Amino acid sequence: MTATMIFDLITGIFTIIGVFFTVVAAIGLIRLPDIYSRTHAASKSATLGVMFVLFAAVLHVYVDEQVFDARLLLGLFFVLLTAPVGGHLISRAAHAKKIPLWEKSLQDALKEDKEKGIE
Repeated sequence: MTATMIFDLITGIFTIIGVFFTVVAAIGLIRLPDIYSRTHAASKSATLGVMFVLFAAVLHVYVDEQVFDARLLLGLFFVLLTAPVGGHLISRAAHAKKIPLWEKSLQDALKEDKEKGIE
C-alpha cells in the first residue's frame, strides 16, 4: 500500500465523518422541538461536519497536487469561529424576544442568571 493510497483512505474517512455530522445537523434541524435546540444542532454538528470535509480537502489537495492551500485552512478557521458564535447570538436574540422554550425543558439558565443580576 503506497502513501498516496493511505492518504486517500484517510481523506475518505474524514469526508465520511464530515458527511455524517452534516446529516446529523440536518436531522436535528428538522426533528428538534424549539429554536434553542435547533441552533445547538446547527452550530455544533454542522461545524464539525464542515471542518472534517474541509480538512479532507486540505489533505487531498496537498497529497494529490503537492500544493498547500491556505484558503482551505482559512475557511476551516472561519467556520470554527463564526458558526458557534452565530448560533449563540441567534439563541440570545430568541431569548430576548421572549420566544418560549420547549414545554418539557427543565431549566432556563439565562433567565435565572438575569434574575440574579449575572449576565
